Amino acid sequence: MSTLESVQHYYGKVLTSTKDLQTSACCTAEAMPAHLRPLLADIHEEVQAKFYGCGSPIPSELEGCTVLDLGSGSGRDCYLLSRLVGEHGRVIGVDMTAEQLVVARRHVDWHTARYGYAKPNIEFKQGYIEDLEGAGIASGSIDVVVSNCVINLSPDKGRVFSEILRVLRPGGELLFSDVFADRRLPATLQQDPVLLGECLGGALYGEDFRRLLLDRGCRDFRIVASTPLVLGNIEIERKVGMIAFTSRTVRAFKLDLEDRCEDYGQVAYYQGTVPEAPHGFTLDDHHHFRTGMPHLVCSNTAAMLASTRYAKHFEIAGNTSTHYGLFDCAPPVASAPASKACC
Repeated sequence: MSTLESVQHYYGKVLTSTKDLQTSACCTAEAMPAHLRPLLADIHEEVQAKFYGCGSPIPSELEGCTVLDLGSGSGRDCYLLSRLVGEHGRVIGVDMTAEQLVVARRHVDWHTARYGYAKPNIEFKQGYIEDLEGAGIASGSIDVVVSNCVINLSPDKGRVFSEILRVLRPGGELLFSDVFADRRLPATLQQDPVLLGECLGGALYGEDFRRLLLDRGCRDFRIVASTPLVLGNIEIERKVGMIAFTSRTVRAFKLDLEDRCEDYGQVAYYQGTVPEAPHGFTLDDHHHFRTGMPHLVCSNTAAMLASTRYAKHFEIAGNTSTHYGLFDCAPPVASAPASKACC
């Protein structure tokens, strides 16, 4: 049985609800943001019961956008996105598992009526995330790509990221949650059907992920959130207990960025105009922009704010005419000042 066939069997035949999962890997990580939680009440209970995710990759500022959900499953995130893009936006879910698509499609009309839309703004396609062209997704047609604990299931992650960057418009955003490992897994563990189905066998090694994006021209990405995984299964821990797994939410943009953070003396001011974030906007785990305050930023961060759909919410002072060297930044550590801006 191939990797894809094993995944289809696990999510189509073995799992009937989240209660069938053997670990917490596919249903953990950071809590859903407070402004999104009330929207769950308007999502059909069957859709929620068959949801298998490991994060909350739902960005801000989606009104009118075209959003693509990779590995959309029963459609929970798609229906959240359907509400957020509004009646004139569009949501496309792509999944390879027929049983999951049956559930997702069954409730399109129910949600359309629930949201008060004149017609559906959502479509579910059967296809492979490695071949979005085969699923009918045109180049440069998508504003935002999201994925919730699915890319780890792919046997060809390089092709997945190539396809994501192909379908995104310039300035478009990728936001995904997935399981990462602190090392490359041995082949025997990668092929274990239970580990694979539980989102562990195909977990991304962080450095390999960095190289995959770099090889495809994406030179900078940001970790939005990272949570250690506690597996909670003795048998599985015996197999993979030597590996540290984390659930991460990662953000990247289709922009022409530098491969290091460079200093051009630029300053970013957040206007406080994202409705759910009046006091501050979080770009990643070490860039929180307080409303009205000046924040020194590297040129990559400035581009992420000024050359994307977030531009209307920020003022960027300065340009890239004068270079001051490498931007002084480092990943956040417990002893670092909370106000330090870095990338």
